[in-house]
Amino acid sequence: MSDSYYDPKDLRKFPKITDWSEELGTKFFDYYGKVFEKGALSEREKSLIALAVSHVVKCPYCIDAYTQDGLQRGITKEEMMEAVHTGAAIESGATLVHATQMMKKYDKLSH
Repeated sequence: MSDSYYDPKDLRKFPKITDWSEELGTKFFDYYGKVFEKGALSEREKSLIALAVSHVVKCPYCIDAYTQDGLQRGITKEEMMEAVHTGAAIESGATLVHATQMMKKYDKLSH
């Protein structure tokens, strides 16, 4: 299956979102750029966070971008995988903790 909804070449088109909404697109890119500047966290740490979040939100474009960014920042494959597992653990925990609502509702309705 060579055709896919996801086309890696589309990532290069991301800056074009300003074509249809210049003001909001520009504000987004200004914000985005500011977020990824060195601050209390290093750019390297922010890249790892972005990579983990990219997996949690399941964005193939972001995964591509932050894998490449991480490589350029010297992030190892072990660090990348550990970050992904950290994100997966939080996502799994967030899903499972909601089971308490189901349990509470079940107990209320079944008695």
